[in-house]
Amino acid sequence: MSTLPHWPKHFYLVARDATPVHHQPTKENMGSKAHNLLRMTGIGLPVPPALVIGTHFTRAPEDAMLPLFSVGLPELETVTGLKFGDVRQPLILSVRSGAPVSMPGMMETLLNVGLCDATLPGLLRQTGNPRLVWDAYRRLIATYGEVVAGVSGALFEDAITAKTQGRDERTLDFSELRDLVQQFLVIYRELAGEPFPQDVNTQLSGAVAAVFASWDQPKAITYRGIHNIDERMGTAVTVQQMVFGNSGGHAGAGVGFTRNPTTGEPGLWVDFLVNAQGEDVVSGQRNAHGHAALEQVAPLAWQELQNVATRLEQHFEDMQDFEFTVQDGELYMLQTRSGKRTPLATARIALDLCDDGIIDTNTALERTAALRHQDLATLHLVAQGTNTSIIEPLASALPACNGVVSGEIALDAARAQERQALGVSAVLVRQDAQTSDIAALQSVGGLLTQRGARTSHAAVVARQMGKVCLVACSTLRIDEPSRCIQLGAQTLFEGDVITLDGNEGQVYAGKVETMSVADEALIERLRILRAKPADKRHPESNAPRIEVPS
Repeated sequence: MSTLPHWPKHFYLVARDATPVHHQPTKENMGSKAHNLLRMTGIGLPVPPALVIGTHFTRAPEDAMLPLFSVGLPELETVTGLKFGDVRQPLILSVRSGAPVSMPGMMETLLNVGLCDATLPGLLRQTGNPRLVWDAYRRLIATYGEVVAGVSGALFEDAITAKTQGRDERTLDFSELRDLVQQFLVIYRELAGEPFPQDVNTQLSGAVAAVFASWDQPKAITYRGIHNIDERMGTAVTVQQMVFGNSGGHAGAGVGFTRNPTTGEPGLWVDFLVNAQGEDVVSGQRNAHGHAALEQVAPLAWQELQNVATRLEQHFEDMQDFEFTVQDGELYMLQTRSGKRTPLATARIALDLCDDGIIDTNTALERTAALRHQDLATLHLVAQGTNTSIIEPLASALPACNGVVSGEIALDAARAQERQALGVSAVLVRQDAQTSDIAALQSVGGLLTQRGARTSHAAVVARQMGKVCLVACSTLRIDEPSRCIQLGAQTLFEGDVITLDGNEGQVYAGKVETMSVADEALIERLRILRAKPADKRHPESNAPRIEVPS
């Protein structure tokens, strides 16, 4: 690797065996996501090389463009052995946000940047996979159109729906995807008022500027207000070599937790989609599968992921929420952070990590200091009247956060906030679990969606906020013009009451009687911990305190 005497300030390189060129990398100046990529690379985990544009440029992204193209990007090309915009060996990039504190799904991401008519044959030569190439290109056009050019994403989704005719879009072959690309290019030109940019430098500069600008989009501002995050800290932008989870049957994308974020129980908690890219999982618009799907299509990657999860906990000294991609059976880590969790999980995880010697007593006490005994109790359904069993549920779904909540059906943020102002409990019912619903989530007791994964950004946010959350309710249908929903054979209208059981993943009509069940064993373990004399915290420990939802 070359030596750079004039490496630009506020730029950082993440690459294994790279000559250090950064200036005092911290999570404050390079964002926590990129800082954790640097730490994962440092302990030998499989992380694609990346270039990080620091938080310093949030308010003046134009100042980052000259050093990006003159020094930073050429160095990323050196460490990857590829060249951005090259017609034979093109470097294809992802462009991601990353603030000093975790803000799941509140800012933008663009994948497959650098694909165009000229570089497409080069990627085809690299991969030998025409389906991957055309799939990646159509994804870039749609995402760039929505995030950078302001084209409604629904127009691209409508084109996909018309093409698939009810099929899973992952079953489209390369010729069908090539047709979609041509349709997407027409949609982009007509709605953006200009052709999709074929100059890859234009693509990259537009993507970087859009990701910086997403720091100030409404959902990000709302999230910062809810969690008292200083708007002055800004976001970094990570420009990273793409790995392709959409490369076929031995590939996919996933999100996981090293422990169950709802109960705190040990063991990997994974959502995975075969032959997909990461945004398919975290966007809330696609259903996902558990780790069995990963184990089936890429058993070696699944074994490696289990080892990686253990190393992550040992290094970061906390339960981790991570994102990964499997390309042609090979595992790549794209992100890790301390995972959002329920109060019950907060206690269980801290106690277990202490017992395992990963954290000391002082750290465990710090992480559980805000917990009260009532935080370690969970609402459960009870039998109705003289019956010995619970009433029949209307539908089943995947539980993303436990507990039970009853409330009026609300189909949008306006209705949810209106009912909250009158002191009425509501449940937000949506087709997708989207982070744009952050304001509505603040106003309701629970979230029910037709589509989405347990680890989608919206589900993570709901869990952090202590909201009961059920996703992927396959029998749910929403009729917004009529302001009603259908659950199986039953039709319910906005304002009707439903109950979400986040423990068992069931939906009931009306308000169902509940009882609070305390985890007495966990309470006793916490009592014993608090009775111990505090010991000296490990000097190398830097695990953050976990905020406990009220």
